[in-house]
Amino acid sequence: MRRHVGRGLTSAVLIAVGIAWAVATTAAQNGSRIQAGAEVAPVPLNMRGLNPALVREGSYIVNAQGGCNDCHTVPSYAPGGNPFQGQTEVINTPCYLAGGAAFGPFVSRNLTRVPALRTLAQFKEIMRKGTDFRTPPDATPILQVMPWPVYGKMSDRELEAIYEYLRAIPVINPRPVFCAPPA
Repeated sequence: MRRHVGRGLTSAVLIAVGIAWAVATTAAQNGSRIQAGAEVAPVPLNMRGLNPALVREGSYIVNAQGGCNDCHTVPSYAPGGNPFQGQTEVINTPCYLAGGAAFGPFVSRNLTRVPALRTLAQFKEIMRKGTDFRTPPDATPILQVMPWPVYGKMSDRELEAIYEYLRAIPVINPRPVFCAPPA
């Protein structure tokens, strides 16, 4: 009997240590993502009424993982700041996430307006199912260029972080004329 109690106690201690290690590791990873997100945000963030940790985590996802700038900022880089030309990266902040990239008949959307136009639930539906809420009746109701099948695999927290980040960035509306594809 004592032997079984001893084994049970040992197992419980090992499980508790494993859980504590997993929690500490996750907290450290989230903390580093939050810190990195604060550092990579290319525009000033309005944190009023928002969760700063969630905003910064969303910044990390949008700016360091998701590549959102590549399609939703046109052109992506400011003059003299294109890393593909060996220059130090400078994001085109006046056009940051304001959309406008043409992919055949499709044009990337202005993400700075998403929180004003869509609820968090609608945003999650866009990201998980590709629902195009702006579709004309004769067109497909599914986004055709946006890689929503990939982003849809994100956790609820990650999608909530992206949405919270979009709430914190400056709204660009209307999209400036100078935010146009390079000739």
